[in-house]
Amino acid sequence: MKFFSTISNIWKIQELKNRILLTLVMLLVYRFGAQVTLPGIDATQLQGLTDQADKGIGWLINVFTGGAFSQASVFALGIMPYISASIVVQLMGIAIPYLQKLQNEGESGRKKMNQITRWLTILLTLVQGPGYIYNLYKTLPAEAFLLGFNSFSFLFTSVIVLTTGTIFAMWLGEKITDKGIGNGISLLIMVGIIARLPQSFIQEFSSRVVENNGGPMLLVFEIIIWLLIIVATILLVMAVRKIQVQYARRTVSGDYEKSLMGSRQYIPLKLNASGVMPIIFAQAIMFIPASVAGLSNSEAAQSINTEFQNIFGFWYNFVFAVLIITFTFFYTAITVPTNKMADDLKRSNGFVPGVRPGAETGDYLDRIMSLITFPGSLFLAAIAVFPAIVVNLMDVQPSWALFYGGTSLLILVGVAIDTIQQVNSYLLNKHYDGLMKTGKNRKSIA
Repeated sequence: MKFFSTISNIWKIQELKNRILLTLVMLLVYRFGAQVTLPGIDATQLQGLTDQADKGIGWLINVFTGGAFSQASVFALGIMPYISASIVVQLMGIAIPYLQKLQNEGESGRKKMNQITRWLTILLTLVQGPGYIYNLYKTLPAEAFLLGFNSFSFLFTSVIVLTTGTIFAMWLGEKITDKGIGNGISLLIMVGIIARLPQSFIQEFSSRVVENNGGPMLLVFEIIIWLLIIVATILLVMAVRKIQVQYARRTVSGDYEKSLMGSRQYIPLKLNASGVMPIIFAQAIMFIPASVAGLSNSEAAQSINTEFQNIFGFWYNFVFAVLIITFTFFYTAITVPTNKMADDLKRSNGFVPGVRPGAETGDYLDRIMSLITFPGSLFLAAIAVFPAIVVNLMDVQPSWALFYGGTSLLILVGVAIDTIQQVNSYLLNKHYDGLMKTGKNRKSIA
C-alpha cells in the first residue's frame, strides 16, 4: 500500500506531475517517429533490413535506435550521432585549450559547449546518412525504392530527412532534461531498448513453448535468472556508487588535535566513474575489425571477419572485455581530475590524514582511483559478456539473451535509478516518503 500511496503523492505535486506528463508525451512522440518510414521507401519491402537487424551487430544498432533502423525510419540514426559528438567534444576538451577554457567558465561555457556539440552532431549525421542509404541499396530490393533505385533525389532528400530526424530527437532529449524528469537522452535510449523487449521475449517463448525447445519450465527458469540478474545489478550499482576518502580541514584557532574533531569530511570517488561509456567506446571499436577484414578476400581476412561478426563468439567477447577494462581506466583518468582535487583541497586548507598536501595527495588519490576502478572495470566487462555466456550455456535466443547484460541492462538499471532518485528529491522536498530508501552510511578509506 505504501507504493500506491507514494504514487498518489506524486500527483499532488503539480510541478512534478507536469514534468512527468511532459516526459511521457515527448517519449510517445519519439516512439511514433520511429515507426514513420522514409519518404520514397515501400514499407512492405523491408524484410531484408529486418533480417539484418535481427542478428549480430545489426541488432545492437537497432536497439539503440529503438527499432527505427530496421524500419528505415526518419529516426533511423536515432540519437547516436549526438552521443558520438558529445564523446568527441569531451575528449577534445583535454587537448584543445579553447574547450578547456569553456569547461571552466561555468554555465556560459556549458552552453557554448552544448552548441558546439549540436553542430558536430549535424556534421556527423550528414556523414552517416549517406552510409545508411548505401546500406539500404545493398539490403533492399530495387522495387522498394519508389523514387527509383540509386536516385540522387532520393539520396539527397533522405539525408536531409535523417539529419532533421536526429536534430528533432536531440531537441526532444534536451527538452526532457530541461522541462521533464530524468536525463532526456538516456530516456530516449531506454525506451528504445524497452520497445525491443516484448518482441525478443515472444521469440524466446515461441522457441521454448511453441517449438517445444525445452518447454515452459525452462522458460520460467530463464525469467527467474533474468530477474535475479536485474536485482543483483541494481544492488551493485546502488552499493558501489560512491566510495569516500576521508579528509580534514585545519582551523586557525584552538588546540590542533581538538580542532580536527568533528571536522572530518569526505571526497566522493565513484567505483565506476565512467558509467557505461567504456562499453559504448568498446562497441564502437568492435565494428572496425569486421569492416576492415571485409575489404579483403584473403582467407585470414575472411576468418577475422567471421569471428568479429559473431558477437557471441569467444574472440569477439575476449577482445571486447579487454577493451572495456582499458577504456574504463582511460575514461576515468580523463574525467576524474585527481590533481585538481588535490589543489582544491590545498587551497581550502584541507588534507588527507597522513598524506602531505599537494602533489603527494594527488598521487594518493590517483592510486585510490586505480584500486577502486579495477573491480569496477571487471564488473562492466562481466556484465558486457554475460549475454554470450547465456547463449552458449543455455541456448537462449540471441535477441533475448542480449537483455541479460551488456549496455542494454546497464542503461535500463542506471537510467531507472537516476530517474527515481530525481522523483525522490521532489517528494522529500515536499515532505513525502520517497520511492526508495536512501542511506548515509559510506565506506571510507583513510
